[in-house]
Amino acid sequence: MNQKTFFRQFRESQIFWPLVAWIIILVFNAIVDPSFFKLGIIEDPTYGKHLYGNLVDIFNNGAPLMLVAIGMTLVIATGGIDLSVGAVIAISAAMGAVLINPALGNQLISNEILTKNATNTPLPIIILADLLAGTLCGLWNGLLVSRVKIQPMVATLILMVAGRGIAQLITNGQIMTIYYTPYFWFGNGYILGLPVSIYIVALVLILGWVLVRKTSIGLFIETVGTNAKSAYYSGINEKNVKLFAYMFCGFCGAIAGLILSSYVHSADGNNNGLNYELDAILAVVMGGTLMTGGRFSLLASAIGAVVIWTFTVTIYHLGVPANALLAAKAVLVLVVILLYSDYTRRLINRITTKRRVAKHETTN
Repeated sequence: MNQKTFFRQFRESQIFWPLVAWIIILVFNAIVDPSFFKLGIIEDPTYGKHLYGNLVDIFNNGAPLMLVAIGMTLVIATGGIDLSVGAVIAISAAMGAVLINPALGNQLISNEILTKNATNTPLPIIILADLLAGTLCGLWNGLLVSRVKIQPMVATLILMVAGRGIAQLITNGQIMTIYYTPYFWFGNGYILGLPVSIYIVALVLILGWVLVRKTSIGLFIETVGTNAKSAYYSGINEKNVKLFAYMFCGFCGAIAGLILSSYVHSADGNNNGLNYELDAILAVVMGGTLMTGGRFSLLASAIGAVVIWTFTVTIYHLGVPANALLAAKAVLVLVVILLYSDYTRRLINRITTKRRVAKHETTN
């Protein structure tokens, strides 16, 4: 494979445009404030030496969004959508907080008891309960979409609204502060100087890649998303494929809830995972997955999430007020829509074709 062929294939791959967008934002930061890329090593009394800086924070704080985007990719690839991932994050965080709580049930207990760093549930059980809660939420959405045949937006809207109420019921309507130090490791710990959350995202990416590229599941998902009727006549069980996609999305949302609650040391049914579903959809679209379903890339969606979080950090770094963040994101959404529109792609193809023809005529 020569260099030109490699570059052409890379340019046509789904990770090309997200990488271009990320590089543009990084170059902008380099021009405005070169210290944006400053990295250092800090000695932490709890977690030892580790790297710190804006780039580390982007990947660490953006890990929950990356996980949600990975799960959302499979759902959108089947032609569906999941608006409940933010609520799934809240339910997962609430489940972990209640199991860590040394009190029985939902009884309110004093801070004196909580600060003893105690838990009445082993950490592996807490993790399994978190993951099970999220996966069951995905199962619920999948059953509504694949078996009951409710439109994906309507089916997931049910849990989007009810999910936060469920999270508040679990925590008895309280913002539960978590004092169990081993639980903090998932959102604040470090391995070889890098945040644990980065390794978790990498493991989920590898798991997803094995599932969709080393088995027939990925082909089934793309077939169902491209043409569900053709998939049916090809012998593909459309219902099970969609059910798997929603369960995997719930599983990823549960891990995101685990990391997020670990990072902020609390579970808040109202605010945990708020607006994550919108950012995840944007990340998936930025990764080149069509909302109508079909071809997808988990890595491209993860890069899209990194782009969104880098954009968010850049906005804060420039001193833009937090209440103006949504307006700034609206500009990003507009740019993404324009880049991925058919008109823009035809324009780019027309320009490249003209250049190729002109070069060929000059050579002759």
